[in-house]
Amino acid sequence: MRVALADDSVLLREGLARVLTEAGFEVVAQVGDADALHTAVELERPDVAIVDVRMPPTHTDEGARAAERLRAERPELGILLLSQVIESRRVLRLFQESPAGFGYLLKDRVLEIDDFLDAVRRVGRGGTAVDPAVVAQLMGRRVVDSPLHELSPREREVLGLMAEGRSNQAICAKLFLSPKTVETHVNRILQKLGLPPAAEDHRRVLAVLTYLRDADNTDQGRP
Repeated sequence: MRVALADDSVLLREGLARVLTEAGFEVVAQVGDADALHTAVELERPDVAIVDVRMPPTHTDEGARAAERLRAERPELGILLLSQVIESRRVLRLFQESPAGFGYLLKDRVLEIDDFLDAVRRVGRGGTAVDPAVVAQLMGRRVVDSPLHELSPREREVLGLMAEGRSNQAICAKLFLSPKTVETHVNRILQKLGLPPAAEDHRRVLAVLTYLRDADNTDQGRP
């Protein structure tokens, strides 16, 4: 899997490159700003771009805007955004626009190497990866008449792990549940959210979007 890295911290770029290379990835580009990222993607055609949300010159949202532009130009490109802080509204917007091959991790998560590498692989294969800290923040938010109110505490826990991008097998390992039990919880979640029969992956994405919209509506209802 070919990876492009975009972060203005040379130390972080070099560290990520080493971790990825040792795990079998091919790091085809390391750049420090959004313009250089766009050029690298055009020249190297990576499978995944790992992008810092805040890059030069203003260190606000250059990386995120570059990611949005790349998604529009190359929908097949996996994008994994790295951020110092939780920005749930941006996560929701990008996820709604193009959920396949999208990930959002806090930079602290990079220190958990196995989780980081798993996220890169999932995004590169067209899956999703949302930082557990983002999901945990969203989990505490409620909206009146939300379909999520129909879910049991365990079902909300399973849905939260689905929102992170975890497979049924990964959910089994995380919650110490059998595959049959997890499958039952997932099916009940999809039924309670009123999602029509469709491909399993598509229904899971719709379930996660319902979950994220619940949080976004809570934000909009606050003064």
